[in-house]
Amino acid sequence: MVLNTQKEEFSYAYVYAVTAAASYSFQIAPRPLDAEGVDVILTGLGPSQSTRRPRLDVQIKCTSRKLLDNEIIRYPLEVKNYEELRLENPFVPRILIVVLVPESQEDWLRQSQQELCLRYCGYWASLRGLPPTQNQNTVTVQIPTQNIFNTDALKTLMQRIESGELL
Repeated sequence: MVLNTQKEEFSYAYVYAVTAAASYSFQIAPRPLDAEGVDVILTGLGPSQSTRRPRLDVQIKCTSRKLLDNEIIRYPLEVKNYEELRLENPFVPRILIVVLVPESQEDWLRQSQQELCLRYCGYWASLRGLPPTQNQNTVTVQIPTQNIFNTDALKTLMQRIESGELL
């Protein structure tokens, strides 16, 4: 398997694990949505207390580059993806998740009878409403390291969506 494909699959597994642990549904986006910058769709399950069943469209990236700068991840996002994620008023909220992995593929995963550990971590950001860019290739987006994509973060995001709040 090509390294970039392996990173993509690993990052999907990370998001899938968090989504399952938070009791939400994970679906790989169909081709037409993928072409529009949506890799996966996360949705709420079961009875909802509101008329909105929360749904979140996600663009996922994975890198082993050293992108941590103090408490910020600086990720060079392709302009196409930046433009798709910065929409002011999308029908379905969108976020970017960047999963960081160790340089060596052998260090991505640790497993024993007691645990399965996916290394390192995923971070999320909403680019909604950011300004257009004049860049031709990439835009460096900044993601605070406090924005860890974990079950608590996902539950909070989905509760905000369900109540009609903006991300």
